[in-house]
Amino acid sequence: MAELKKIIIDTDPGVDDAMAIFLALQSPEVEVIGLTTIYGNVYTTLATRNALHLLEIAGRTDIPVAEGSHLTITKGTKLRIADFVHGTDGLGNQNFPPPKGKAIEQSAVDFLIQQTSLYPGKVTVVALGPLTNIALAIQADPAFIKNVGQIVLLGGAFSVNGNVNPAAEANIFGDPDAADIVFTSGADILAIGINITHQVILTDADRDKLAESSGKFAQYLCKILDVYFSYHHDAYSTKGVYLHDPTTILAAVDPSLITYVEGVVRVQTVGITRGLTLFYNKQKSWYPMELRVHKLKPCQVWRSY
Repeated sequence: MAELKKIIIDTDPGVDDAMAIFLALQSPEVEVIGLTTIYGNVYTTLATRNALHLLEIAGRTDIPVAEGSHLTITKGTKLRIADFVHGTDGLGNQNFPPPKGKAIEQSAVDFLIQQTSLYPGKVTVVALGPLTNIALAIQADPAFIKNVGQIVLLGGAFSVNGNVNPAAEANIFGDPDAADIVFTSGADILAIGINITHQVILTDADRDKLAESSGKFAQYLCKILDVYFSYHHDAYSTKGVYLHDPTTILAAVDPSLITYVEGVVRVQTVGITRGLTLFYNKQKSWYPMELRVHKLKPCQVWRSY
């Protein structure tokens, strides 16, 4: 029997985070060994509450939740919170009762460092929000980038407009400085941009089929999807919603589902294009001399599915 892939989900739940977490928990190929929380769709405190709540719904309170950073890596407190997409509670304005469980005493950064050192090369970190926790782990322990098996991240807008502004995708825009640290760390990185996730849609018709299911997860998701669907209908004039986080989980669970191009990614950290992800295909003749000098390790960017 093949060894299960161990994953830690760094998350900011979030309607599509809920879908992604349920998907991971129902995937027989992986073992979810922990959730770490970060701001993004909601503030970090609420992200932790929602993560604990989702594990209770799934009947997996054995999985630890470690609370992450409340600030950007440069100590910024003016955070972009996407409650207008997911609801003020992050879960479709359902106002579920507080979870019974609590986060562990360890911080998200300490948990990431500990688990990757316990299972060197065998832990995949799936980052579904801004990359602050991951960057802090890289800074805190130089061995982290060698111990982590792979970082699969939702972030970037490669050759398409961003979804915060024309330059930037939301997760990268949430902490561009952290994102640049991660991309230039030398870790094995698979980046899933919105150029891909905007091709993966749960349609209105799919939602109707979901509502017909008597399954526990299907019924739960039907409760929380209204706000998410309304936002997409208004903002994008789509008859459905983009499955950003579940697509990223799929990439982590089964990489054979994807094709990708390899190169170097840098993130613009200042100015009007702050949060822009610049992708350098290593086969191009204009490959920058700076990147040759620093010998940055290429990462993989999902091209199509």
